[in-house]
Amino acid sequence: MGISQDLYKKAKKIIPGGTQLLSKRPEMHLPDLWPAYYKSTSGCRVTDLDDHTYCDMSFMGIGANVLGYCDEDVDRAVIDAVRRGSMSTLNAPEEVELAELLLELHPWADMVRYAKTGGEALAVAARIARACTGKEIVLVCGYHGWHDWYLAANLEKGDPLSYVHLSGLEPKGVPIGLADTNFIFSYNDMDRFQKLIDKYDGKIAAVIMEPIRNDYPQDGFLQKIRKITEEKDIILVFDEVSAGFRLCCGGAHLVLDVTPDMITMGKALSNGYPMAAIVGKEEVMRSAQDTFISSTYWTERVGLAASVAAIQKYREKDVDRHLDRIGAAVKTGLRKAADKHGLLINISGINPMVHFEFVYDAPLIYKTFFTQEMLKRGYLASTSIYVCYAHTDDIVTAYFDTVDEVFELMREQKEEQGLPQLDGEVCHSGFQRLT
Repeated sequence: MGISQDLYKKAKKIIPGGTQLLSKRPEMHLPDLWPAYYKSTSGCRVTDLDDHTYCDMSFMGIGANVLGYCDEDVDRAVIDAVRRGSMSTLNAPEEVELAELLLELHPWADMVRYAKTGGEALAVAARIARACTGKEIVLVCGYHGWHDWYLAANLEKGDPLSYVHLSGLEPKGVPIGLADTNFIFSYNDMDRFQKLIDKYDGKIAAVIMEPIRNDYPQDGFLQKIRKITEEKDIILVFDEVSAGFRLCCGGAHLVLDVTPDMITMGKALSNGYPMAAIVGKEEVMRSAQDTFISSTYWTERVGLAASVAAIQKYREKDVDRHLDRIGAAVKTGLRKAADKHGLLINISGINPMVHFEFVYDAPLIYKTFFTQEMLKRGYLASTSIYVCYAHTDDIVTAYFDTVDEVFELMREQKEEQGLPQLDGEVCHSGFQRLT
């Protein structure tokens, strides 16, 4: 891994944590062996600095590249935007064009604001909700970024955010005064939600939650939350940063048939270019004028142009149907391969975002071994597969030919030596192990 690993060793000395995103740290995948940096991409192929080319059957840009890498239609729009100027003293007309598209996709909504990242969009949504209601408490379900409003949940004793995402998210630097402004409930846990509603009745500004991530709602979970929030005048915000544009063209809530007051969008919205949006009802969104929410690069043109082009392609190509079909094939293939070799795995997630885990006492060893051996055979692979429009039937078939080979090797080593054998360290499981 010469060039890539040498550069990463240098990065850890001058960049805290080595990377800008937890999910991209090599230690999360294959310590000392993961190709940390890329030279170029195309479709679902990635070439690293050492000129090794891999098929990406893992996170596809951490969920951003739903159309695949370097999509020619989106890139063409971006290149045109750059040539015409990405920034000016005046505003880009694409702000209005994109807003109209987003409101067309979400006819319940009236107004749109922009940001550049999903985390920013969630911070904006939380601010708007608090400004609108004059209340401070937010009830949260899911992962919503790194900002103070969210990490404040971990100012409470214990590790509340571990219930909904990663453990060990340290809130150092978050003002202690934000304690008791954010409380966590788990997906499909209606009892916990109701207890929080009763305990903080009259003080809750918003419920901010992912409408779907790994599991589908059970027993009318989302409808019950919508009913309670309406009765209590609580703003319901759906975080569509991860799920948006996967189950349909727009927010996943459209398929789940629940209407929120606001949504946040990012990642797939622009297929790899920095862009996020906050979409909502006028009576809520107009409160953005009652507080100060403003940033220079929220006005640049590239992300806007990319989003318009991406949405147009989602519609023209029925991308969501492709994602559903390919994701279903991935789930079927995983189950067949595991059963064939007598390996115990659990498979979860919506079809476009497949997750699986090895059901053994040392699951991280099995996960690391899988990544290690798939990498040797030309794949960026983990126990999460975010499918994209560039994943074809032939690519999936070739992937499972390789999975079959790796699962057989895993079975053999498990039987002969008790555990699969690693070439290096076991992968890290969460924030608490990274330095």
